[in-house]
Amino acid sequence: MGADEEAELPEPERTEPERTEPGRTDGPEQQAGPAGPAGLDARDRAVLALEARSWRTAGAKERAVREELGLSSTRYYQLLNGLLDRPEALAHAPVLVNRLRRVRAARRAAR
Repeated sequence: MGADEEAELPEPERTEPERTEPGRTDGPEQQAGPAGPAGLDARDRAVLALEARSWRTAGAKERAVREELGLSSTRYYQLLNGLLDRPEALAHAPVLVNRLRRVRAARRAAR
């Protein structure tokens, strides 16, 4: 069978609905992207990836948050703080999450 013959074959029709993972719903969090191996959606993984980067100039991080994630700085830090308490985030980026947890604990202790 050549490449031309393969292109002429019709695609089989699907009669079964697509199955989702047990316990997963098609809520708003699903719209952010499929869950990765650690159970985090694309936005959560993007927040952690952005936080892991180093920044050379003041304001570069806030600009990247607005441009890449479409979030305000306040919302970004709210999401990040919530991620630090999730075991999925710890499984996804253990070094980063543990470092940020230590920084957060030190700031709380300083108050």
